Amino acid sequence: MGAKIVYKSYNQNDSLLFPPALGDLIPENHPVRTVSAVIDRLDITGIESTYKGGGTSSFHPRMLLKVIVYSYMCNVYSGRRMERLLKENVNYMWLSGMSRPDFRTINRFRSERLSDGRFEEVFRQVVLLLNGEGLVSLRVQYIDGTKIESVANRYTFVWKGSVEKNKSKLEAKVAAVLRTAEEVLAKENAECREEEPCVEDLPERTERILKRMDEQGLSDGKLRRSVEKVRDESLPKLEEYGRHLETLGERNSYSKTDHDATFMRMKEDAMRNGQTKPGYNVQIATENQFITNYGIYWRPTDWGTLIPFLNSFKEKYGKQSEEVVADSGYGNEQNYAYMEGEGMEAYVKYPMFHAEMKRKYVKNAFLPQNMYYNAERDFYVCPMGQHLERCGTRTSVSDLGYRSVLSVYRAVNCTGCPLRGECYKSKSDRRTIEVNHRVNSFKRQARELLTGERGLAHRSARPVEPEAVFGDIKFNHGFKRFRLKSNRKVKVEFGLVALAHNLRKYSAMLSGRTAAQSPASATA
Repeated sequence: MGAKIVYKSYNQNDSLLFPPALGDLIPENHPVRTVSAVIDRLDITGIESTYKGGGTSSFHPRMLLKVIVYSYMCNVYSGRRMERLLKENVNYMWLSGMSRPDFRTINRFRSERLSDGRFEEVFRQVVLLLNGEGLVSLRVQYIDGTKIESVANRYTFVWKGSVEKNKSKLEAKVAAVLRTAEEVLAKENAECREEEPCVEDLPERTERILKRMDEQGLSDGKLRRSVEKVRDESLPKLEEYGRHLETLGERNSYSKTDHDATFMRMKEDAMRNGQTKPGYNVQIATENQFITNYGIYWRPTDWGTLIPFLNSFKEKYGKQSEEVVADSGYGNEQNYAYMEGEGMEAYVKYPMFHAEMKRKYVKNAFLPQNMYYNAERDFYVCPMGQHLERCGTRTSVSDLGYRSVLSVYRAVNCTGCPLRGECYKSKSDRRTIEVNHRVNSFKRQARELLTGERGLAHRSARPVEPEAVFGDIKFNHGFKRFRLKSNRKVKVEFGLVALAHNLRKYSAMLSGRTAAQSPASATA
């Protein structure tokens, strides 16, 4: 006969004389304690200033902030799910002190009370805490960007080119109809021919024409219907086009269900057809894989975001970092000039950085970069020994309005040169080159920095800095699409993601320190 089986006591209705505190059920090194301790140290007067007082009591803003930040640490982004966890999860119960705000309160706090820079101040204070503990120095920024899709409908798009084209067509059509009506009215009333043209907008002009039609009893019903169609259909459509262009501003597109979202190509392209989706260009700066700054931009390309992003870093911390590390998407004259003016060392690649390192490029003697240049007399020498003398300058303007000056050099005569076919393809008998000396100077500085010992260390660290952080946020924690609309709210939402990432990493480091300092580990 087998041994007797004994079960542990199981009684769902068992009551304790001295029930334990909720905190007793949570381990000392649990991340929820890190969140609570860090947020307790923050100054949240900016958030508290949004409460007007009077009426019923409000949930404490520090408690709501803790709940939302901890939820983002746990990959919980829904207000309804946060509401449910506040009733079911012991960590949430302890963190909230058994308070149970509903999802509307949570969502309103997140989207309204944390916006307009108030959450950015919270984020700044946490980074300064990390700086105080020596985890970040704020002397270097590893910068990169990614595109994250908006919650907007993917097919409610407005394209600037289409709006401008349709608007101009409709304006021409309306002008033709009104001009025809005025000519007909003028023929029926000779006195109208002597009237000076009125300076008035289209609605006033249309109403005036209809009024004169009534006064003169114009019998052309088809023409009257055309003018009425202009008043009832065309003019409202022109107003709609005007609103579209006002919303677009400098952008080429926007979504009707999230006016701040711009259509751009995403890396996450399930159909693999290059389809554009409404989204935002998210920029971050990291150090030791902690996010020290973040920004939300509508430009799909990175090179136009660097200067405002660096300015936001300066506004947060009152100074610029000493070093900037970024890929070739940020390497252009405007950005190099800005970083030089701010006294920053730019470990930033330019688009041809790797190509210029290859033997094929270095051995090509026909490239202007490889020709001999006499700086004193300002001329180039081609492989056949002919001088390319400076013959003028040309100014180019970028889409951001930045003006670059290019020097133009031209050979005396290339007719009969045996190397002409290898030198250039133009039909002209004299080769002409354009050189931006300032860009070349910036490229030389960047190349020297990037190929030095410090530069090589930065180049090897950059892929495991912002790129690894984006990978962790998107793939390990499932944040691939925003839940809120508008740039103002999206900035808060990604700020919560960034803060959650920092606290998750900070908590893991604290747990490692605790384990290393425990008696068991010391004995081992």
